[in-house]
Amino acid sequence: MKALFAIAALAAGLLAHAPAMSQTQDQDPYLWLEDVQGQRALSWVRERNAESEKLLQAQPGFAAARASIREVLDAREQIPYVARQGGWFYNLWRDADNPRGLWRRATLTEYRKPKPAWDTVIDLDALARAEGENWVWAGAACLGPAYRRCLVSLSRGGADASVVREFDTVSKRFVDDGFKLPEAKTQVDWIDADHVYVGTDFGPGSLTDSGYPRIVKRWQRGQPLAAATTVFEARPKDVYAFVSVDRTPGWERTVFGRAPDFYKSSTFLLDGAALVPIDKPEDAQLSFRRDRVFVELRSDWALPGQTWPRGSLLVADAAAYLEGERRFTALFTPTATRSLAGFSLSRDVVLLDVLDKVASRLEEWREADGGWQRREVRAPYPGHLSVAALHDPLLPADPLAESYLLNAADFLSPDSLQLGRTGSDARDLLKSRPTFFDATGMRVEQQFAKSKDGTRIPYFVIWPQGATANGDNPTLLYGYGGFEDAQTPWYSGVLGRLWTGRGGVFVLANIRGGGEFGPAWHQAAVKAHKQRSYDDFAAVAEDLVARRITRPARLGIQGGSNGGLLVGAVMLQRPELFNAVVCQVPLLDMRRYHKLLAGASWMAEYGDPDQPEEWAYIGKYSPYQNVLAGVKLPRVLFTTCTRDDRVHPGHARKMAARMREQGHALLYWENTEGGHGGAADNSQRAQMLALEYSFLWLQLGARH
Repeated sequence: MKALFAIAALAAGLLAHAPAMSQTQDQDPYLWLEDVQGQRALSWVRERNAESEKLLQAQPGFAAARASIREVLDAREQIPYVARQGGWFYNLWRDADNPRGLWRRATLTEYRKPKPAWDTVIDLDALARAEGENWVWAGAACLGPAYRRCLVSLSRGGADASVVREFDTVSKRFVDDGFKLPEAKTQVDWIDADHVYVGTDFGPGSLTDSGYPRIVKRWQRGQPLAAATTVFEARPKDVYAFVSVDRTPGWERTVFGRAPDFYKSSTFLLDGAALVPIDKPEDAQLSFRRDRVFVELRSDWALPGQTWPRGSLLVADAAAYLEGERRFTALFTPTATRSLAGFSLSRDVVLLDVLDKVASRLEEWREADGGWQRREVRAPYPGHLSVAALHDPLLPADPLAESYLLNAADFLSPDSLQLGRTGSDARDLLKSRPTFFDATGMRVEQQFAKSKDGTRIPYFVIWPQGATANGDNPTLLYGYGGFEDAQTPWYSGVLGRLWTGRGGVFVLANIRGGGEFGPAWHQAAVKAHKQRSYDDFAAVAEDLVARRITRPARLGIQGGSNGGLLVGAVMLQRPELFNAVVCQVPLLDMRRYHKLLAGASWMAEYGDPDQPEEWAYIGKYSPYQNVLAGVKLPRVLFTTCTRDDRVHPGHARKMAARMREQGHALLYWENTEGGHGGAADNSQRAQMLALEYSFLWLQLGARH
């Protein structure tokens, strides 16, 4: 065993310090797998799927596991989460009878009832059958304050690209002569009943290099799309162009913008026919509400007499700000353990969602007596809270102006949806999620690992009933570590039934690159410093072994998208630490990621591989360029989707093909629908999850 560890560690060291292969397109023998719908590629996919399903579906209890997952996903007692549209609360509902979903609505009075009488607006399954399409719901933008006319987005198979069609919620029919847009990654927003702003694929040159709209046009009802008037253009190298329309009576504003990269934007206020630049730090987020402007900082902002730290939320008088005054009140400034997760606005109050040691707290800020006053709201802790104010600024006398919805959950407690009112700690329980597993005897703890550079990395451990630190627990370590996305506690009926309920330990790592401690935590692991995410993740794995929570033969890792890149890189750098890898919808070929689908939009996170100085650090961790024959690797299961038009399925396909050629143990499964989320309906999701858990128990359940 010691010899095996020594060989694996030596191999990991060589991978970390040897220059990665500089590979041109002509040298890549698996480019043909990037042909998403190519017959040769799809034939390869079908062969791999058959191999994986033959093995994993034959594992004991597979059918029962899949049925148990489906029971969780289809449970009619799930919380029907809602979005307010005037007097209606809309919900998209999926269950066994409605796999594509029902877009339905109820009044708040009806919604409060244990079994509301829902009014179905669109039956997605019936629509898909009638039109011969595999429609997946992609959202709706409705025109207030009546909210009768909506621009409904429908995706084929769950892709990001969608078609847009105008719908009448009173007649419950698509409008025959209404606004219609063909399939594209479209942004559309109402101006008034007869005009919209639209950014879409208008033809050659209308998209950015990232595949998003570059041009925004003003489009009039009855006018051919080709005749719409261009009002704003971004640059081809930008990520996208955007527009935001605020129709609040007396405070109407239209803001256009361009995003030079994933974290920066330049914004312009429409003043008559002119576009007036709005001065702000390029990486700050700026938003208006009536007479106030809010600024979220991602970098320190030095002003005369004051420097505001990154991670702050500032508020100021909007008119004075636009005239050049820079006098702010800070509603939030970060500390070493506290960061801002988000905020929501009632009519008179700013509701802050604050992360405190990677768990949520709720604060209210109200303007009174010439200043701003803070109140901490009593709410469940530790766990995860999400808050959404219900105020509709288009309604002159809104009865819900100071109401909000609060969702609370933690690893062992199911979600509860509560109706609150600002100024009070009292809330009404509206809905609660079923208890899908017996949490008796389970416990959660937060630990810290020390990364390679000495940084303390927090992580949560969810212990199953009766488990002890005996060094032999099947353990699943999950991570993400990118795009300032914080990994906070959540309740998962599937995880509780299929993993912790069966005796597995689950670990959630809060590595750098995420947003657990604000922008600084994220920025510490981007571009030239991305390796820190991988060092942090490996440090958590080492700490799990050192604390005798598990051992390498019992330790598996899982991650999706950027998390797929994470587990792919760590698998190669520290193969001796793991025995199973679940790599979902991953980025893996970092030499070509920026040329595939939306990849160019992520260069602010990873860097530009066409720049030699940036490829110098990307190439050290890019999994596709660094996987070698003759190195003992943990067994890996790749999962992806043919219809994923965000992260190209070619990443997982090519990595699997190369590893097969090199003789590594792996499985591959590709869903033909589902987009970046992995599945288009609950049946597909149950199949995918059952395969993943079957693989994990196959690798980690037996005593090696």
